[in-house]
Amino acid sequence: MLPKPPFVSDLTPERELEEFERLKPRLREVWDLISMKDEEAHTSVVVPSLTLDQSELTKLDGASFYEERLLFLLIRLRNPRARVVFVTSQPVHPLILEYYFQLLVGIPTSHARARLTLLCAGDASPRSLTEKILERPRLIQRIREGIPDPARAYLTVFNSTPLERKLAVLLGIPLNGVDPSLADLGTKSGCRKIFREAGVDLPLGMEDLRTLEDVEKSLVELGRQRPGLRKAVVKLNDSFSGEGNALFRYPADPSPSGVHEAMREIELAVPAETFDGYFDKYSRMGGIVEEFLEGEEKCSPSVQLRVDPHGKVVPISTHDQVLGGASGQVFLGCTFPAADEYRRRIQELAIPIGEALGRRGVVSRFAVDFLVSRLPGETESRIHALEINLRMGGTTHPYLALQFITGGQLDPGTGLFFSPRGLAKYYRSTDNLKSEAYRGLLPEDLIDILTINGLHYTHNSESGVLFHLIGALSQYGKLGMTAIGNSRGEVEEIYGRTLSILDRETSFGR
Repeated sequence: MLPKPPFVSDLTPERELEEFERLKPRLREVWDLISMKDEEAHTSVVVPSLTLDQSELTKLDGASFYEERLLFLLIRLRNPRARVVFVTSQPVHPLILEYYFQLLVGIPTSHARARLTLLCAGDASPRSLTEKILERPRLIQRIREGIPDPARAYLTVFNSTPLERKLAVLLGIPLNGVDPSLADLGTKSGCRKIFREAGVDLPLGMEDLRTLEDVEKSLVELGRQRPGLRKAVVKLNDSFSGEGNALFRYPADPSPSGVHEAMREIELAVPAETFDGYFDKYSRMGGIVEEFLEGEEKCSPSVQLRVDPHGKVVPISTHDQVLGGASGQVFLGCTFPAADEYRRRIQELAIPIGEALGRRGVVSRFAVDFLVSRLPGETESRIHALEINLRMGGTTHPYLALQFITGGQLDPGTGLFFSPRGLAKYYRSTDNLKSEAYRGLLPEDLIDILTINGLHYTHNSESGVLFHLIGALSQYGKLGMTAIGNSRGEVEEIYGRTLSILDRETSFGR
């Protein structure tokens, strides 16, 4: 019989670390159990908390609704003996839940609903969900009550911090995520060290910087090492979606005084950000400086992998990132799979990076961002590793959506995803469909628009649209979408048609 998890009042820092280490091997046991038989009973506790720097989260409209992106993890209810406990900050609208249930082909909605425990903190404040849960002992107890057998349960989170570690210990189940003590490996400074260890090319740069003076000295040194360099990128260690990046343009005089003067013209990724505010965060987080890689043709693909509890590196997917913003470095969405030209090359380069992380003890899903570029006159593209995201990122939920809706799987040899009927699948996804005209749309309005215009994904054609972030629609005029098709051309046609229909339908009454 498993020992009872401790109460919050009993949990000293020493006991927390001791209990966390004791729980770690259990993840391997649960993993092996599920892997041996698809329909083994188990419980997945999903806490989709964005436990990130709060000042960075304020840049994200409707941040608390991003918790809904992981509703695609209800795919686990496809196993008729599996249970899911899903916790959110605010209640999930019943129609949104119904929307996901109807995608579970072959499983009666009533059966899936009976195996889902949906809980909420009832707290819309701009803090992490995990922090809210830890403040509510009775909510922790309700989560425990939703776990029939803790020996067959695990905690899934968006990202791992000491807060998620503490929650796992209080629930008495292992954390299906990176050990928070290893979080530095996923910072902008930490990943540069991993790239070197893995022998993968990375941009020239300097890491472990802390102050504005550090940044200026590094920019001067970077210009000295790379004569003629026109631009460099300054990055916050713990930023996400490219919103902590700033673009520096070298002056004609790259001396210390020239760089110091030019710093005031640095281009921040988010218009609302200020110079002083940015470097205040830099002093808290630390960061890096690296060369801005030039090229006539530039692409920003990423590779998603997992290091399983046995240390095996498993490729999950590849994507091309859609970037925008003032500096062209803000993540807006993605397309799947990455381009044929370099898909297998980036997947091969990502494996030794995953192995280096595995040697450090990482057991987690993660992503590696690359830059593929070609200079004038070059015939071969250059590939540089840019970042490691030791968390679920903007490419996680659309891929979960594809698995959710098709029941297919990735062919690691080609990097293509095939449905059970043998069709290669493609998609384009974004979290950033946003319009003032969308404000005030209720979930039932969106369902009406989808149904009347035939936008729903259909299993006959294996194409159509899936929406997420539906909860953010009425207040923020913001929506997430994944357009799925059987070719890149079909995906673009579905994506464009959906935008046109939304624009037409939201002109109603205006």
